[in-house]
Amino acid sequence: MTGRLVAVVLPPGLRVWLGLIAGLAAVVVVGLGGLYAGDGEPGVVDSRIWAVVHGVGTPWRNVALAMDFLGEPVGAAALVLAAVTGCLLLRRPRAAVLVVAGAGLTVGTTTLLKPLVGRTIHDGHLSYPSGHTAFATALALMVALLAVGRFGLGRAAGISLVLAAALVAGAAMGWAQVALGAHYPTDVLGGWCTALAVMPATAWLVDRMADRMADGGRRERA
Repeated sequence: MTGRLVAVVLPPGLRVWLGLIAGLAAVVVVGLGGLYAGDGEPGVVDSRIWAVVHGVGTPWRNVALAMDFLGEPVGAAALVLAAVTGCLLLRRPRAAVLVVAGAGLTVGTTTLLKPLVGRTIHDGHLSYPSGHTAFATALALMVALLAVGRFGLGRAAGISLVLAAALVAGAAMGWAQVALGAHYPTDVLGGWCTALAVMPATAWLVDRMADRMADGGRRERA
């Protein structure tokens, strides 16, 4: 029984809290999407933040470009490959599946939402929610969940680590996107919340599917 608990990607003590957070995040994603649907201009909050962050000079622009590359197909694929390799080396196959499924579903969700919301930036480019921010946040959540399970952290410490990782990764990538003018700040918030909404559900599904496969294997051997 202990081995099984250690193997899960969504620790039982975190399920209720992360489920609540996922629900609230989904509400924010839908709310912001409805508020800015079909819009092509920054909102009041966007304009105020953009005035401070947008148009940074060197060396910060180079930092922002490096962050942005990690959300591009080549950079993102390299990060996913590294994360999967690390999971397999740690003998956490479920975590490896979560990395692939989580990244794919999170980015896929932002891709589906963009034409539905129809918010644009710079000559009609769809902008809401930010896929770069969603991907970075999702990857950080995966790593944090892996750490929670591996080190057996309790509920309070586990939730704190997961939220801190999501906040740091989302803020870093979000800053880069706004600094480079690729997204409005509210696009970044939407991307961050998309990851918070998708990842707990994906982790739960990975555990359920893995448990069913394991139970089926045991019944066949019996």
